[in-house]
Amino acid sequence: MLKERINQYIKEQKTNQGDAKISIFPEEKEYIEKNKLDEALSFIERDPNNRFEDAYMERCDKETENMLKNESSSFLQEPLTYLKEHKNEFIYIESKWFDFVHVDAISLEADDVFGTYDVMLGLKLQKKYEKVIKEQLDANLHGDEAKFDLIFSHDDGLWNLNFALNYVEGFDEEMTIGKAFQLIYHFLFKLVEAVEMNQN
Repeated sequence: MLKERINQYIKEQKTNQGDAKISIFPEEKEYIEKNKLDEALSFIERDPNNRFEDAYMERCDKETENMLKNESSSFLQEPLTYLKEHKNEFIYIESKWFDFVHVDAISLEADDVFGTYDVMLGLKLQKKYEKVIKEQLDANLHGDEAKFDLIFSHDDGLWNLNFALNYVEGFDEEMTIGKAFQLIYHFLFKLVEAVEMNQN
C-alpha cells in the first residue's frame, strides 16, 4: 500500500538526485518519519500548493460528460465557488500523486439539490477492507448531514466512493479549487494509511 509506494518514491528520488536532499510533500514526509522508513534521509519539504501543478485537468459538462476545456494549473487558483456558479460543470483531474492513495482520477462538482461539493472516485482497494474503509469514513466525515456512498464494483475490482467535501475537516467554501484537491488528497492519504495499519 502506502509503504511500498513511498519506498519506491524514495528510491527514485535517490537515483535522480544522488546525495541531494529529497523533496517531498508534508503527508509523505510525516509518513516516512512516523514509520522510520529511512532515517538517514534528509528532506526539503515541498509547498503543498505545487502538488497538482502538472496534473491533467478537464472541465466537463455534467449532462453529456463531454470535455468543455482542458485546463492548465492556473485554473487551480479559481475559487471553489466556481462550481456553484457553473452548476452544469464538473472538474476531472488525474495526477501521478493519486497512485499513492490508490486512485486513478477524481471528479468534483457542486450538487444541484444539496449545494454540497461532491467528490467522486474509484478507490483501488480490495473488498475485504470494507469494514475499515467504512469506519474511517464514518469517523472522519463530520456533521449531521455527512453521508457517503461506497459500492464495490466486481467488474472493475474497486470501490466507487462519493462523499461531500463539506464534511471533511479543514473545508472552507472560500478555498481555491487547488486547496480543495489538496484537502481531498490529505483525506484519502489518511484513509489508505488507516487501512494499511489495520491489515497488519
